[in-house]
Amino acid sequence: MLVDVGVNLLNGQFRRDRDAVVQRARQAGVDDMLIIATDLDSSMQAIELGGVLGMRCTAGVHPHDAAAVTPGWQDQLRQLATEPRVCAVGETGLDFNRNFSPPTVQREVFAAQIQIAQQVDKPLYVHDRESQGELMQILGTAGLLPPVLVHCFTGTAAELESYLQAGFYIGITGWVTDPQRGAALRDLVTHIPTERLLLETDAPFLKPFNTPEDWPGQHGLGSRYKRRCEPAMLPYVLQMMARLRQQDVAELAAATRANAERLFGMGQPSAQGSIDPGNVIPP
Repeated sequence: MLVDVGVNLLNGQFRRDRDAVVQRARQAGVDDMLIIATDLDSSMQAIELGGVLGMRCTAGVHPHDAAAVTPGWQDQLRQLATEPRVCAVGETGLDFNRNFSPPTVQREVFAAQIQIAQQVDKPLYVHDRESQGELMQILGTAGLLPPVLVHCFTGTAAELESYLQAGFYIGITGWVTDPQRGAALRDLVTHIPTERLLLETDAPFLKPFNTPEDWPGQHGLGSRYKRRCEPAMLPYVLQMMARLRQQDVAELAAATRANAERLFGMGQPSAQGSIDPGNVIPP
């Protein structure tokens, strides 16, 4: 049984068939999923949806959404982060790839969320894209940190070394299966200690390249879903990681599950149930 520590289950791509997506994941052996939030509204929705599904979630502000925060947002997030279903503060961090929010604002909002994670004593769920080491510098001056997951790691060898030296956990997605973009990552994943490794899909993004081409058809889905990633595809990330690291598939699955339990309290069979998206997610 697998745990997916990164699913954007509130994303609009899942609006039509969210219930079926969850059931397909469970049928594929992914029996627990962490719902990612990216702003205050999605944090509240993630808590509610997590209650319906028996799942845990994050609460936080993504760097893309940093410029949209309003006065008092820190107090709101701090309150949300105390909810029992919230097991981490985030997705937060820095993303200088497109700068949807100005870097100065990203830094301020990230620093505030580090403080909130410290105050509520919950892990940080961190996003780092092209910060050129600045994210690590900010974390390094923030004082005593809670546990940190570097979500969807795609960075450099130097960045990986700095994360591991700091004791951070590393999340790996289907990026590692990409024959072009994932080439460098495939070399780096062999250096991640098993006890620091977590698996995630970041669904509906980053569909694993080793997913069978006819996967949508096998599951009764039309061509409109051919590019969408689902948590049910996590076994393909696992298979690639096991091959690259020369580890037994079952042993790696058990180890990453144990890591998710230790970091986020995940790994227990999720409560079964169906979703009425109209009652949980705005149209």
